[in-house]
Amino acid sequence: MTKTLLTDLLERNQAHTDGLNEDHFEDVQDGQEPAVVSMTCSDSRVSQEGMFAVEEPGWLFTPSTIGNQVWDRHEGTRVVDGSVLYPLVNTGTKIVAVVGHTGCGAVTAALDSVREGKTNHPEGIGKWVRELEPVIEAGLDDERVAPDRESTLVDQLVEYNVDQQIEFLRASETIPADVECYGFVYDLHGVYGGPKGRTYLVNVNGETDLTELRAQVPDRFQPFVHRLLGE
Repeated sequence: MTKTLLTDLLERNQAHTDGLNEDHFEDVQDGQEPAVVSMTCSDSRVSQEGMFAVEEPGWLFTPSTIGNQVWDRHEGTRVVDGSVLYPLVNTGTKIVAVVGHTGCGAVTAALDSVREGKTNHPEGIGKWVRELEPVIEAGLDDERVAPDRESTLVDQLVEYNVDQQIEFLRASETIPADVECYGFVYDLHGVYGGPKGRTYLVNVNGETDLTELRAQVPDRFQPFVHRLLGE
């Protein structure tokens, strides 16, 4: 089985290189200036390049963490994760996209931990679940989060978590003042009412009012702006 998968990886890479033009990397051989850094959840179903149809190298900087968390811990203090911070301070990137996704396992694990004390995770996972627990606790106390709403509690908390990640970035003194922060939810399940695979805009620089959000995009993209919270 493992040798079969190894062969599969090599075949996939061959298909990748066979499909590249000779000058594919020419403009980025000596450095990178990505337009956007996108922090998504570490999940095999969530393709960063795929959701934004990125084909050219160097346009999208693509870190991911469990639960699309933009923070980390240094000596007990929350700091902006280095994979997010690097392009913002070193390559001139001016946009951060924080992308949660429906049915998030990290949010589910943190919710189970808060409600039932389920913490049976290896430490490398447990660290990130614990970092999400205060977000989940705050979300459960937020009047906009309603367990009896048609959309699931987990998906509401996914959106709430995106809001909290954006809030943290905007409050951080290490983020350059001219950086824009956009929050999205990648809908794997059709929760937001549109096609599966659509990435919904839910937050722009801390703004979550739907009227204000829709005013920031062209008319043809109005269906891409939607929120579960505050429905």
